[in-house]
Amino acid sequence: MSDFDPPVPPSNTPNSAMAQSTGAPSSTESSTFGLAIASMVLGIVWIYWIGSILAVIFGHIVLGRVKRNTAEKGYGFAVAGVALGWTGVGVLGLVLVVGIIGAAVG
Repeated sequence: MSDFDPPVPPSNTPNSAMAQSTGAPSSTESSTFGLAIASMVLGIVWIYWIGSILAVIFGHIVLGRVKRNTAEKGYGFAVAGVALGWTGVGVLGLVLVVGIIGAAVG
């Protein structure tokens, strides 16, 4: 038996280029996606309406980034966060109006 080492492909082959590419998102993509998820979660949770306001803010930040760079991820989460956030802000406004009217009448 002989000692046989398989040939090593040169570094300029397409396979080595694919091996170097991890497919991991860049820091901008991951931060945008994280803000989008945070927007949606805060929109769902509300947290005494502070969450709703933050959901609207984070959602609009992500929507602006996605508008500038269409390769960014998180558009759907951002839209959901903005919609839920504005719903929470609307409920807050309704509660305040009903409370004020109730205090004025009672």
